[in-house]
Amino acid sequence: MKPLAILGAALCLAAGIPTAAAAAAGESRAEFQAERAQCDKQSTEDPAACRREAGAAMQASRHGELDDHGANFEQNRLARCAYLKGDDRQDCERRMRGEGTESGSVEEGGIYRELRSTVPADEGSSTGRSDRR
Repeated sequence: MKPLAILGAALCLAAGIPTAAAAAAGESRAEFQAERAQCDKQSTEDPAACRREAGAAMQASRHGELDDHGANFEQNRLARCAYLKGDDRQDCERRMRGEGTESGSVEEGGIYRELRSTVPADEGSSTGRSDRR
């Protein structure tokens, strides 16, 4: 009886594979159509070139070439801070993790991230600035 249950489960899974593939193809087609519609709305890029790129992306998606295969987005985000040292790097990493405020967008030319930290004044100065030069 147990082998029949396993066989039945396997058949159900096998029958679902074409359905899942068809759903993925439909989703890919819907994304393609949305991207093409966006091409006509943009004023910064040649619409014909945009449509070609959307078509190439859809074709690559069909061949499984656009899957991120579990890309580590956190690692990519923190890589932006790699050139900094010490406290500057730690502050940058905190901003990349979402601390502080964020404004702007890619479409507007960039994302501005700000993190304000209170730093104690030097003990030897009443203005908070060091008298050393």
